[in-house]
Amino acid sequence: MEKLLLESENGVSTITFNRPESYNALDLDMIRQLTDYLKQVEQNNDRVLILTGSGKAFSAGGDVKMMKDLNKDLFDEMMDALTEIAITLYSMPKVVISAVRGSAAGLGLSIALAADYVVAQNQAKFGMLFAGIGLIPDGGGHFFLQERLGTNQAKQFIWSMEQVDAKQAQSLGLADVIAEDELDEAKNLATKTLFSPFKAIIRSKEILHEEKLPLLKKMLQLEKEGQLMAAETEDHQEGVQAFAEKRMPQFKGK
Repeated sequence: MEKLLLESENGVSTITFNRPESYNALDLDMIRQLTDYLKQVEQNNDRVLILTGSGKAFSAGGDVKMMKDLNKDLFDEMMDALTEIAITLYSMPKVVISAVRGSAAGLGLSIALAADYVVAQNQAKFGMLFAGIGLIPDGGGHFFLQERLGTNQAKQFIWSMEQVDAKQAQSLGLADVIAEDELDEAKNLATKTLFSPFKAIIRSKEILHEEKLPLLKKMLQLEKEGQLMAAETEDHQEGVQAFAEKRMPQFKGK
């Protein structure tokens, strides 16, 4: 079964995370394929990209099991791919919509927040949760949270290690629309976009994003450096071990 699906129909591209048995946790193969699919979408004639997940979740984030096997070369490859994903989504001359069902956590939330619209199913959950395994947000998570929440709330949300429901996410500014069927609503937004003055819409996106693009790139580099530091801590090892053993981690600040 393909872990990632790409479809194009009537001016709309859809990328679906397709690993439902793992709540669409992103392993290195999926991250590589996502970069490839985004390049394809960037070059096609579709005006809208929808990001969604199969099964019960948008994405539970990076695959924690994968982290045990990452050497320095694979770590660099993964972080460079996440940089490319974030910049491509932010700069893409299309309207990007994330359709969030179930959990959008960790890296999954970073990717969801890179969209122009975040549509949440009314039972969706949003959380960064990186701190639970002794890591920091990546995939541009710091940038996208700061954009939507402001600095103080972004810090507190990262540190909380908790998830918020769809209504809380909307009140905070993490979700733009709540719907009973998030994918149907995303498609409705896509249809409205197709019948809009598209060149004017995209020019506004470019104007608003151009000034912030250097900051996004800087934050992505800082995330890469910070994640490498965090990955070498005892707390990260404890967090991964606790996850594997399905228990609460006992962090020591080391």
